[in-house]
Amino acid sequence: MSYTQPPPLPEDEIDIFLNEQKIARICTLNKDGTIHATAVWFLYKNGSIVMCTPAATRKVKNIVRDNNVTVLVDDPDTARGVLIFGKAKLEFEYSFREAASLYEKYVSIQEAAKVVREMSRISKRGLVMITVKPERIVSFDSTKDTMLKLNVRKSTA
Repeated sequence: MSYTQPPPLPEDEIDIFLNEQKIARICTLNKDGTIHATAVWFLYKNGSIVMCTPAATRKVKNIVRDNNVTVLVDDPDTARGVLIFGKAKLEFEYSFREAASLYEKYVSIQEAAKVVREMSRISKRGLVMITVKPERIVSFDSTKDTMLKLNVRKSTA
């Protein structure tokens, strides 16, 4: 028997899932070939993953050198997730309102503005918007995994 991974999320559930989740993990390639992975707040907007971060971060430096990235958005409670493979685009010029709108998913409008102001204040090179447009999407939904359910039942019996 061959077993590769749980079934995918249905297409109509992927957008809903990406809009509901709070944390993404963006993976970039370090100069030495190792992977840099970091958790970020994000917004799923117009089919893309959008983040705002200080320009001096490792992920931004890596994207400047190689814009191939992988983004994982998952829910550890249900073992469902979406892997997004794509190219990251950096935007150093954007509106304050656009940056603040990313944080409104997490905090009030007033708090979102404070977050952006504070991040801008402490960041030596300012903030940058990162947009990842998916080139390929892979999803998984362990709640629909009959093989996993069968093995769990056997182990608890």
